[in-house]
Amino acid sequence: MIPQHTAVRRAATEGSLDDEELARGLAAGDESCLAAAYQRWSALVHTLAWRSLGDAREAEDVTQQVFLGVWRGRRTFRPERGTMGGWIVGIARRKIVDALSARTRRTELVTAAGAALALADPAARSPDAVLDRVLVGHELARLPAPQRRVLRLAFYDDLTQSQIAECTGWPLGTVKSHARRGLHQLRRALRQQGARQPDLYT
Repeated sequence: MIPQHTAVRRAATEGSLDDEELARGLAAGDESCLAAAYQRWSALVHTLAWRSLGDAREAEDVTQQVFLGVWRGRRTFRPERGTMGGWIVGIARRKIVDALSARTRRTELVTAAGAALALADPAARSPDAVLDRVLVGHELARLPAPQRRVLRLAFYDDLTQSQIAECTGWPLGTVKSHARRGLHQLRRALRQQGARQPDLYT
């Protein structure tokens, strides 16, 4: 006789579990049920995110966050309140709202930074210069946190790599690595948008 948990895993792998069985498996911590839920609803979640955000990378991030939320909140699903698909869509909508709010905050910060730089530097007041700085700020916000921190300290605070190492407490080699990778990604993004690329390090 096949043990029940083995049968559940096999059914999850084959995609033959109904919502109630899937919910029970998730609540019990069965990762195969999470994989089955992802296989069943990830395309729908990604489509919802992409339509709302208009950005494939952000849609992928939201999709991952949704199913992380499914796993973390797996014991909160109540079948009497609706279907599992509806519950997952509800999580997706909240994550999409969070992503849109985060985007708004980033845009506001970039705009504020661009305005402050334009006021502080008379040479930066031309529309093209301000636009370039805003584009740089926008692309900086999309980098991984360590690369973003290094390049912000270089671009906005005009620190050398040695000063950044002292400021962050990171080894100089780590700072150089983050700067090199961040600049490569930043320059590639800015080339696509036609903005002037920042001359931070040579």
